[in-house]
Amino acid sequence: MAKLKYNGGGDWYADRTALPNLIAFCNTNLKTNFYPEESIVEVGSKELFSYPFVYMTGHGNVIFSDQEVKNLRQYLTGGGFVHIDDNYGLDKFIRPQMKKVFPELEFVELPANHVLYNQKFKFPNGLPKIHEHDNKRPQGFALIYKGRVVCYYTFECDLGNGWEDFGTYPEDTQETRSKALKMGANLVQYALTQ
Repeated sequence: MAKLKYNGGGDWYADRTALPNLIAFCNTNLKTNFYPEESIVEVGSKELFSYPFVYMTGHGNVIFSDQEVKNLRQYLTGGGFVHIDDNYGLDKFIRPQMKKVFPELEFVELPANHVLYNQKFKFPNGLPKIHEHDNKRPQGFALIYKGRVVCYYTFECDLGNGWEDFGTYPEDTQETRSKALKMGANLVQYALTQ
């Protein structure tokens, strides 16, 4: 499992403890065998193809070069999966960049009864709200290429904050953290089996 390093000045390195905690949770609850530490992979790197699940987060600017656009598209159409987690502030930057990767696709909101929300852990109301900023409902969007979800985008949710070490955000409860980790495990299970 890897975190995506991108250019543009945005804080791709945010949520420092998130992925190692999700990895541990998945290894325990899904019996996956991910390496316990997160890897860092650049958008344009050949190493991208070594990871079946890539996590992207941040608050700020994102810029994909032409070479990175080509590489990311090849990765996603070839079986890869990216989870983009808006850490509040990423939306206006990531949408145009993903449009460069898939000009023919639009983000579509997945309904609450989608299989992604019904993996090992059940979320009958869809994506849970983890971190509150502006009282908007959480939304889970997907880019679907030839019937396969290649990119899942969590918006108004901040799933990665819930994966961080407990106590990182004083207002977060163990219940919220548990929901976040379970939803993350569903994402991983879905990405590896769809």
